[in-house]
Order: sequence, then structure tokens, then C-alpha cells
Amino acid sequence: MRRPMRPVTPQKDGPPANEDITSADVQLIDAEGENRGVVNTREALAEAQDQGLDLVLISPNAVPPVAKMLDLGRFKYAAQKKAADARKKQKVIEVKEVQMRPNIDTHDYETKMKAVQRFLDDGDRVKVTMRFRGREMAHQDLGMQLLLKVRAQTEDVAKVESQPRSEGRQMVMVLAPK
Repeated sequence: MRRPMRPVTPQKDGPPANEDITSADVQLIDAEGENRGVVNTREALAEAQDQGLDLVLISPNAVPPVAKMLDLGRFKYAAQKKAADARKKQKVIEVKEVQMRPNIDTHDYETKMKAVQRFLDDGDRVKVTMRFRGREMAHQDLGMQLLLKVRAQTEDVAKVESQPRSEGRQMVMVLAPK
């Protein structure tokens, strides 16, 4: 036999408001920003509803909690806009990867270095990976020399976040923009 499903109570986002306020008394701030002192929650709620406003807890952890009379819809909208602006302004730093082999040709190396330079100019971190296949494993010193050459060539625009280290069949170095 199946159990009956429990009704899901909707999660409310934002600060507690109106009937969600559980404390008996609140420090009331009216719509003009004037401090009214400690008032019974029911009286504060009735006064807010008379003015066509909501009673919103601004600082729920204070003793007594601080509540303000304001338009909850406008308050949530302003908070949403503020969060969207903050998201828009933040830069997500990505890690771009450039793969090389120890016996890379000069032109190929220059092309890879242009890509590294472009990534660093965009503000991204660059992971330079040196891959070894077959007998190249016996000449890891060539790979290390190449990674040191990359480091020397980018030292004016990048700092080495992690030094070249060997990870199995590859060597890895991470560069970050200065």
C-alpha cells in the first residue's frame, strides 16, 4: 500500500514579513525611516496595513528584532536588481589549457605562445601541459626546458601559480595574470 503524499509547503524567499514574524515585540522603523522604539508586533502590523505597507524584519537577530514598514514587492525587486548587477560585474576566471610536445616546431611554439598571451590578456589563468609519448619519456629534461622557456617569455605579464611538475606522462605548469 502506498503512503499518501505529504503536501509540500512552499519555501518563502527573502526576509520574514507580516504574519511570518514570530517575536512578540519589535523595534519599529516607520516608512520615513524614523525609529518608533519597541512596539508590540500586532500593533506594528496593524499600523503597517493601515498605511498599505508590509512589516518586514530587517535585523532578525537583534534583541528585540528590528522591523521596518515598507513595500515588500518593491524591496524584493530592488534586492533582485542589486544581485543581478553584482553578477554582471563579476569576472569569472577560467583556466585555459595549452598543450605542447617536447619536440614542438618553432612556428607551432610561437602560435601556442600567442594563444597563451591572449588568454593572459583576457584575465584567464593558463595551464601549460607538456605531453610525453613513447620514447619522449626518456627526455623529460627537454620538456622542462621548454616549460622554463615559456615561463621566461611570459614573466612580464604573468606569475607562476604552480611550478612545472611531472604528473605521469605529462608536465604541468599554471600561469596567472599579474
